[in-house]
Amino acid sequence: MTERRKIFFFYKREEELVSKVEKLEQLAVQNNFEILNDHHNANIIVAVGGDGTFLQAVQKTGFKDDCLYAGINAGETSSFYCDFHIDDTEKMVEAMKFEQIEVRKYPTIEVTIDGISSFQCLNECSIRSAIIKTFAIDVYIDELHFETFRGDGMIVSTPTGSTAYNKSVQGAVVDPMLPCFQVSELASINNNSYRTLGSPFIMAGARKLTLKVIQDGNDYPTIGIDNEALSIKHVERLDIQLTDRKIKTVKLKDNSFWEKVKRTFL
Repeated sequence: MTERRKIFFFYKREEELVSKVEKLEQLAVQNNFEILNDHHNANIIVAVGGDGTFLQAVQKTGFKDDCLYAGINAGETSSFYCDFHIDDTEKMVEAMKFEQIEVRKYPTIEVTIDGISSFQCLNECSIRSAIIKTFAIDVYIDELHFETFRGDGMIVSTPTGSTAYNKSVQGAVVDPMLPCFQVSELASINNNSYRTLGSPFIMAGARKLTLKVIQDGNDYPTIGIDNEALSIKHVERLDIQLTDRKIKTVKLKDNSFWEKVKRTFL
């Protein structure tokens, strides 16, 4: 049990937030947690802020699959990854004492760029034109040429990421218990030269998606990995697959994914 009580807090060092996190650390010590200043030996990583901070915490700590991630919301807006609010410490203590929390596993996708650099995503990978001009992509599914896309870009999202950028472009909301990923278009052009499916599509976890940027003068797209933009300038090919690695998160038993969807959107 001792091995599960080494905790690292990830948050922005803002004055107001620092004082609140200090109170959380005191609360953690009172409940037999050991506070660490480095994430490498932590069993529990707590992101304090919101969904963006949670994504950053997972990215910056290397998608650790040997620890638990927990989210604490510090803002007013609702959050998908944060079950607790920073001003409601009593709820946190009650949840721990009466075992009202459970561990859930969220799937991730791996993106390999030009066969060299690999990145993981908890929410989505996006590829977009960096200038005011459309660009074209050949889309392959398991090495089969599926379509040729021309438009502003594409989004490839995980089930948990389906409620984020993906949903804003009319993508489907996907249950995170399904091992799959989703592909959605950004302002596709459909004419005699370019023809796409014209709707989001969901792929099984065993599939491999390949996006090949057609080199026609707009060869420097922006690649987004969750809420970070990569600095890679020239991109020719993206290979995307669901990984076996799962992010383990601490969730309240009475706060399921679909309860969050209902509370946020309905």
